[in-house]
Amino acid sequence: MKVWIDQDLCTGDGLCEEICPSVFTLQDDGLAYVKEGSDVFNNPGGSGQMAIVPAEFEDAVVEASEECPGECIFVEND
Repeated sequence: MKVWIDQDLCTGDGLCEEICPSVFTLQDDGLAYVKEGSDVFNNPGGSGQMAIVPAEFEDAVVEASEECPGECIFVEND
């Protein structure tokens, strides 16, 4: 599974980070980004940088996607 965030739709609510802080993070610009370990994909962000989701976080990533008020989290199954 891979995941990315469309920052143009992100409301900066932070629910994704609250649900799964291992995969999502809010940056200084107030928007959420995906990450792999300590590597934050914020350059350029968006669909240009997808994070591979470790199996143990897949359910939390799906939950974050479903709960996101901006509907900006996109999950792609391999």
